[in-house]
Amino acid sequence: QVQLVESGGGLVQAGGSLRLSCAASRRIFGINAMNWYRQTPGKQRELVALITTVGSTNYADSVKGRFTISRDNTKNTVYLQMNSLKPEDTGVYHCNILLYSGDEYWGQGTQVTVSS
Repeated sequence: QVQLVESGGGLVQAGGSLRLSCAASRRIFGINAMNWYRQTPGKQRELVALITTVGSTNYADSVKGRFTISRDNTKNTVYLQMNSLKPEDTGVYHCNILLYSGDEYWGQGTQVTVSS
């Protein structure tokens, strides 16, 4: 069974930066995309950023120009660099790996809190 472990969350002032990491416990084959989702109270889980196997990326409009997703295949890790953070970026950030088979893996989440 694959485990995804996120790290890098925390408390930061508005305008600050954080870098999230998500490491898989082993090499995963058949990956379609690696994604970061954000969960905030009272709202549906939101797809923040994704990166495909060939390196294509896509972002939610709310984070474009501020967040950057990247991956290191040698370390089975995906990152989310978050700059110019805003209070509305506050939430629990979850890593997700989607396979071509339709199966997927989820991390336990890491809390990001942005103070105004």
